[in-house]
Amino acid sequence: MAIVPANAQARAKDALKIGQGLLVRGEMWLALGVIAILVMLILPMPTWLLDFMLGISIASSVLILMVTLFIQRPTDLSSFPTILLMTTLLRLALNMASTRLILSNGHQGTAAAGHVIETFGNLLMSG
Repeated sequence: MAIVPANAQARAKDALKIGQGLLVRGEMWLALGVIAILVMLILPMPTWLLDFMLGISIASSVLILMVTLFIQRPTDLSSFPTILLMTTLLRLALNMASTRLILSNGHQGTAAAGHVIETFGNLLMSG
């Protein structure tokens, strides 16, 4: 077992406290979300990640609908414009990623763009 100097342990604890403080703040999560959306716009996504993100998008839309239906006063959800903007950007990025997968891998079969898109397409086409 290696002996670690006391000042190195103190620096590690300080760095851990700073990291925990950044993760608690909402601004950091918002910035990470915007970066993730930009990455989705630029880089191609694997089908399993697209399926997961589409599930997150559907679940978040139901959650936002339920919250907006059950608030008592409009000021209870004062961050609604920001939430609406971020979810719209997320859905736009998912739309572009799914279109990219369909156009580039559509010749491989119906599941080439993910199982969520395949299931939704089968549901719409079957009546």
